[in-house]
Amino acid sequence: MRALWTAATGMKSQQFNIDTIANNLSNVNTTSYKTQRAEFKDLFYTTLKRTNMVDEEGRPVNLEVGHGVMPTATKKDFRNGSFMETNGTFDLAIDGDGFFAVLLPNDEIRYTRDGSFKLSVDFDEGMLVTSEGYIVMSEDEDEILIESGLRDITIDDLGYITGVDEEGEIVELGRIGLFRFTNPEGLLSEGQNLYSETVASGEGILVETDEMKGRVIQGYLEASNVQVVDEMVKMITAQRAYEINSKTIQTADEMLQLTNNLKR
Repeated sequence: MRALWTAATGMKSQQFNIDTIANNLSNVNTTSYKTQRAEFKDLFYTTLKRTNMVDEEGRPVNLEVGHGVMPTATKKDFRNGSFMETNGTFDLAIDGDGFFAVLLPNDEIRYTRDGSFKLSVDFDEGMLVTSEGYIVMSEDEDEILIESGLRDITIDDLGYITGVDEEGEIVELGRIGLFRFTNPEGLLSEGQNLYSETVASGEGILVETDEMKGRVIQGYLEASNVQVVDEMVKMITAQRAYEINSKTIQTADEMLQLTNNLKR
C-alpha cells in the first residue's frame, strides 16, 4: 500500500526534525550558537486523472496522490543572541552583522562569531588566538601582535586595538578583521563555532569602518540565540507528527490484514 511508504517518509522526516531540535537544545549554552530550523518539501505526485476541460465542461481538477515528505534544508537564524558580561580584555561580541576571521594550522581561513579570544605569549610579545590556538586575523589578514609591557588594552566599537606603554603613551596595534557575506545562511558549519565560505555564501568581504552595520563590544560574549520554550513546543509538535505517522502505518497494516483474511 502506498500509505505505508508515505507514512514512513513522514516518520523519517520527523526524526530528522527531532535531531535538529536536539542539537539546538544541546547548544543552548554554546557561545554565539545560531538556531537551526529544518525545512521540508512534499515528494512527487502520481496523477491518476488529469483535468480535461473542453468548452467549459469536464473535469476541473486533477485526481492525484502524493508520496510523502522529505527534508530539504536546515536554515540558520543569524539574529543576535543576548550579551553576557565577562569583563575579559579579549572577550569580544559583535552587535549586528559580521564575523571574525581565524587562520587554521593548514593556512585555511574560517569565520566565527565566537569572540572568546586568548593571548598566546611567545617571548616578548603576545598574539591573539582562539581557545584552540587558531590565529585571529586583522583587517590586513595578518596576525594581531601585542607587545609585552602594554597595559589597559582597549578595543573600540570599530575594532581598533590600542594599549598604553610604559611611558604612558597610547600605542595603536591594528584593527581586528570583520567580514560579512552576501548570503550568510550559505556558510558551511564545521563545528567548534567555525564556518567556512561556500559558493552559496559568497566570499568573505572585509567590512570597512564606514560600512559597519554593528559594533564590537569589549568585555562581552554573545550567547546562543536558542529559545528553549520555542524548541520545546517544536519538539512536542514533531513528536505528535511522528506518532500520527506511525498510526497511519498501523492502520494500513490492519487494512492489509483484513484483505488477506477475505479468502479464509
